[in-house]
Amino acid sequence: MTKTDPSRLDGKLAIVTGGGSGIGEATAHVFAQASATVVVTGRRLEPLQAVANTIGGHTIACDVSDQDQVRAMFAQAVQITGRIDVLLNNAGGPGPIAPVAEVDMAEWLTCMNINLVGAMYCLQEAAKIMGAQKSGSIINMSSLMGIQGYPMRSAYVASKFALIGITESMARELGPLGVRVNALMPGAVSGENMDRILAKRAAAKGRPVEEIERQNYTDVAALKRWVTPEEVGRAALYYACDLSSSITGDKMKVDCGRF
Repeated sequence: MTKTDPSRLDGKLAIVTGGGSGIGEATAHVFAQASATVVVTGRRLEPLQAVANTIGGHTIACDVSDQDQVRAMFAQAVQITGRIDVLLNNAGGPGPIAPVAEVDMAEWLTCMNINLVGAMYCLQEAAKIMGAQKSGSIINMSSLMGIQGYPMRSAYVASKFALIGITESMARELGPLGVRVNALMPGAVSGENMDRILAKRAAAKGRPVEEIERQNYTDVAALKRWVTPEEVGRAALYYACDLSSSITGDKMKVDCGRF
């Protein structure tokens, strides 16, 4: 008798929003290596297609801040295998980097519309489909800034704190239907997005990028380094697969020990 490997995603369909770069791209690769059928979504079709071609997955263009596009994306995705087993709710952006007294409120609201409202659009569709099929795993991409405030990042912090509360609420709602809902909280993750944030902070504070990187990101971590996107992807796989079959309403730090 062959025992099923609980770390595998054989026969399962996984949607990865924000799948064209960074954590989303890395997680799409991790899920595909675990034998999932992966749908990568995002606003820019070209990088999505590059990822999908590499992993043998599917591409659907979708701006998560547009509810009609989200509904259409889920409707298209569910046609591939007849079900949706995993959602990595990852699409988002860093938002404005400025003191509260000076922040551009139009940029602040744009960040909330993508990171929070867009995430809710995806959660609503996933809840309908997974609730009806009585199984599924939802992974919300929060942040270390979802449990502690950070200067000059009020919009991002607000959106990520809210995702933690939504995760706990949905876990209670969907648990009786066999659907699990958990959240990941990455710390400082290396890549182009972090490079842009460092440049903005350096310009705003008039300090060298290297100094901000060392004092605020790497030296304050117990492991004295950045988190890689692949490491976040492997944590997402844990929540997606049956290794975590009894875990819901949970939140996991992936931060190299930034206590």
